[in-house]
Amino acid sequence: MSHLVVVLLLFAGVSEAAGRILPLAVRRPGMSRTFLAGLLLPADLVEVAVFALWPATAWNLAEVVLSSPPPGAHLVWTAGLVAPLLLAAVLAFPLLGPLLHLLLFVGVGAGLAGPLAAATGLGWWSAAGYVAIAGVGLGFAVETGRRLVVRISAPRASESIT
Repeated sequence: MSHLVVVLLLFAGVSEAAGRILPLAVRRPGMSRTFLAGLLLPADLVEVAVFALWPATAWNLAEVVLSSPPPGAHLVWTAGLVAPLLLAAVLAFPLLGPLLHLLLFVGVGAGLAGPLAAATGLGWWSAAGYVAIAGVGLGFAVETGRRLVVRISAPRASESIT
């Protein structure tokens, strides 16, 4: 991965994480800026990891099906593939709508399907299916982790002593 791709992935991660954290800040107006900034860093790292793993996960899923995968070929992010992802992350803010966000991620996934099909020799639809399964699987894993963190960190109702 080139330095430009890493920087673009970092920007996409920050934007995606900010889009997730801003609604939290609006619902809880007493939260300090320092605490929100502290939430932004780990959230950014999680988003960047998911974005970076998306092509590798799709490649591994396709490799499982192929009896003999092409040697030396791998699916990696390029600047041309990351640019739409950055746009999707910027538009992730809730005010612009989750449907537009989903549509842009479908576009990014379709962009990944072409290089995966070319690298593996699969048809475009099969490659698109593996990209979709990888994206949904990674998204489900992250959402499960988020809900677990919220459940663990939620304040518990204290028992009243009477």
